[in-house]
Amino acid sequence: MEPRLPSPLMEIEDRRLPGVRLLLKRDDLIHAQVTGNKWRKLSGNLGHERVLAFGGAHSNLIRAVASAGHLLGFETIGVIRGEEHRPLNPTLAHAVACGMRLTYLDRTTYRLKHTQPVIDALRARWGPFHLLPEGAGNAAAVVGCAAIAEEIGDLADVICCPVGTGGTLAGISAGLTGARRAVGFAVLKGGAFLRDEVARLQREAIGRVKDDWTIELDYHFGGYARCPAELEGFAADFEARHGVPVERIYVAKMLAGIFAMVREGRFSPGTRIAAVVTGAPFPS
Repeated sequence: MEPRLPSPLMEIEDRRLPGVRLLLKRDDLIHAQVTGNKWRKLSGNLGHERVLAFGGAHSNLIRAVASAGHLLGFETIGVIRGEEHRPLNPTLAHAVACGMRLTYLDRTTYRLKHTQPVIDALRARWGPFHLLPEGAGNAAAVVGCAAIAEEIGDLADVICCPVGTGGTLAGISAGLTGARRAVGFAVLKGGAFLRDEVARLQREAIGRVKDDWTIELDYHFGGYARCPAELEGFAADFEARHGVPVERIYVAKMLAGIFAMVREGRFSPGTRIAAVVTGAPFPS
């Protein structure tokens, strides 16, 4: 289960990006099954006999934890938001094939997943486990993601990433030095709360909140897991032009946001932008 680290940094030449340089940080190539930012988030959260993870039906974390459990031989439990639907989608079908046991929480209960009564009920059913919050957003994950900024070093002025729970952005910012900054792109509607989440994660991981990061809220394309025709067209065109597979739920929204910000002149001429490809399409 050896990762490909540091992940490659690939420059993209595109006439639609006048005056700036775009580099792709290919974290989707770190590992064939435990891809992208999930490898980095999980690296500090392993070493347990049983791991329980929260996530939606399309969760990259659920997929990655199941894959890691299959490869390393530990038990995995996936707590899925909402009701069960058959047939299982590709993400959940893969998780089950890897040996993960799935359980479901209605949306009201799922919103209380961090509370002690819900956690106690899960422990009563499944026994002792190491708990991974949604998106693996904890201090260990932040430390793992700080390596992204360290690997890029001074080759970029701005590092961009998609934001679902805030852990990757919190980590990238934690690893930044000098005048470099990080820009996150919220992939869900109503994502203003993510600013508080990033701040919380930084306080837990590094003891302070840095001021070198921001979150863009206008590129969610209708909400989490939504991929309207406009976004699908952009992603398919990017793939055709550059030969890079584009994951739709997270990565496509970040890339579309970067292109929009360049059109709007929001990056200074000469800015070097590194976009973190946090995962591969599934199935890849």
